[in-house]
Amino acid sequence: MKILVTGGCGFIGSAVVRLAIERGHEVTNVDALTYAACPANVESVADNSKYHFEHVDIRDAAELRRVFTEFRPDTVMHLAAESHVDRSIDGPGDFVTTNVLGTFNMLEAARDYWTSREKSQDFRFHHISTDEVYGSLGVEGLFTEDTCYDPRSPYSACKASSDHLVRAWHETYGLPVVLTNCSNNYGPYHFPEKLVPLVIIKALRGQQIPIYGKGDNVRDWLFVEDHADALLLVLQHGMNGRSYNIGGENERTNVQMVQTLCGILDRLRPKPDGSSYSSQITFVADRPGHDKRYAIDPTRIRHELGWSPSVTVEEGLEQTVLWYLDNEEWWQSLLSRDGFETRLGKAK
Repeated sequence: MKILVTGGCGFIGSAVVRLAIERGHEVTNVDALTYAACPANVESVADNSKYHFEHVDIRDAAELRRVFTEFRPDTVMHLAAESHVDRSIDGPGDFVTTNVLGTFNMLEAARDYWTSREKSQDFRFHHISTDEVYGSLGVEGLFTEDTCYDPRSPYSACKASSDHLVRAWHETYGLPVVLTNCSNNYGPYHFPEKLVPLVIIKALRGQQIPIYGKGDNVRDWLFVEDHADALLLVLQHGMNGRSYNIGGENERTNVQMVQTLCGILDRLRPKPDGSSYSSQITFVADRPGHDKRYAIDPTRIRHELGWSPSVTVEEGLEQTVLWYLDNEEWWQSLLSRDGFETRLGKAK
């Protein structure tokens, strides 16, 4: 396939790009290269003849139409978005313009292009979203594709808005779409302000490891390479107009995740004084509107498409820690960006 990927220099987007190229697809990566983007994430495929890069902001409608006209994709995978909850609380404007208006621009560019192809039903617009649109769960229950939306943060509200736009373009104009909503991702190339890389980096630097509140917020953790595999599967075989929830079936509290990471680091990179990295854990004031629990029921994607995660959270975290230990130059270069240290204490 010829796949147009937006946000392909980000964490999940770059995993999709690397896997798509590995599987022989041709990819055009559309990325504005904002603060969380890193071209090094796709360095391994940058010289591949099937990889193309377009430095384009999805808020620029004219440039998007140019990319569609020149590349002529068979499918679209729309991942470009502002994604950090804390940043959405501090400054929601960029989240509204990128996640809502940017998605509108993508849909209109895709609709014009699809119409020019005589509305081929082989075309697909795959919108990648989050489980945060569903709001917060209690101690029991799981999010399904039929769960009512109940976003609680500016980030999740913007993603919910974009999901609704995609469904509306399908129902109103017939645009062939599929949607996916995923649980919390982790793995190599994860931007350092998010919880898992934050813990690893803070631990290695001998700094306090911050945990919001009591650390009892629960998330379902999904290894990013498993997610990329699921996304390509949905793109190729998902039913037109259908939504699929993608989860790791690995529920953990935040404090459990942090303690597991500290234990792995104790084993792989012992501290000279023999103490545990867990001694650096500190509990900080909770963030506003912090959802208590997310958990996904992946029955639909498992039964309809035969997908299930390939690694447990313990296996995935071990791989992730090893990657950060072996790629210190990658994350050190991100820490040196202007003003980044002021954000490093805030984690999703």
